[in-house]
Amino acid sequence: MLRLVSRRVAVAGRKDGSWQKLVKFSTAVRSGRLEGKVALVTGGASGLGKATALEFIQEGASVVLADVNAQLGRQAAQQLGPKSEFVECDVTVEPQVAEAVDFAVARHGRLDIMHNSAGIVGPPTDPDVARLDLANFDLVMGVNVRGTLAGVKHAARVMGPAGAGSIICVSSISGLMGGLGTHPYTISKFAVAGMVRSLAVDLCRRGVRINCISPFVTLTPLVVDQFTQLYGDVGRQRMEQIVDSVSELRGARSEEMDVAKAAVYLASDEAKYVSGHNLVVDGGFTSYKQLNLPMPEGMKP
Repeated sequence: MLRLVSRRVAVAGRKDGSWQKLVKFSTAVRSGRLEGKVALVTGGASGLGKATALEFIQEGASVVLADVNAQLGRQAAQQLGPKSEFVECDVTVEPQVAEAVDFAVARHGRLDIMHNSAGIVGPPTDPDVARLDLANFDLVMGVNVRGTLAGVKHAARVMGPAGAGSIICVSSISGLMGGLGTHPYTISKFAVAGMVRSLAVDLCRRGVRINCISPFVTLTPLVVDQFTQLYGDVGRQRMEQIVDSVSELRGARSEEMDVAKAAVYLASDEAKYVSGHNLVVDGGFTSYKQLNLPMPEGMKP
């Protein structure tokens, strides 16, 4: 997902052994912004998907987790409590996506929220497009684009007749600027954002909203694995320092819950007139780029 560019970060003091961050959370209902709603979350077994499912539950929703990893999915559903269920689903297999949607409707009688969070970075890719492995490209596009589109399609199938619903897709800052990720990943995330714009035209006529979220680098299990490949087992604290070093917003760090809370807003009635929007959660990273022109001779210190 990330490409190392001009800012160089030295990684010193590698720590041997394993490390783990223990996350404490509660499934207690808070303000009930999603009270009575039913959500389906793809990629819900871990990372942003699981964090979003937790936030949905805390706001009163019932959640069906859909993920290709059955073991992690069942564990996540157990951790999230009685308002969570799991269904095994590979988003690259359209009938499985359809079955996940039908499962949610069969269990709860409705589907109010479809959160498409399943995604992959893909294998390491040569930055030279002349040597691009199209098989790897197809793999990434199959999950990130086709899988997301399948989720939108089958959510629309049940939301359209109901005349209401919120569909959320997860893009990335790599879908806003080139050079932040591998070619397949970047292209896939641009496609997700474009998909939302294109499909909003049709879905608005049915009373269904569709939006996407574009997060900054967040230390999900996916990103941690990628960082470990790049830097070795340096520990979470060092990884946080690396992320902070490329962030623009000082005094804050992108966390899973920041993205999850953005999803709660888009899923809730507070966003009833928001559709076709890309909600960027990046601490201002993509809002500007400095030219860094050389100073005139007379102004040099």
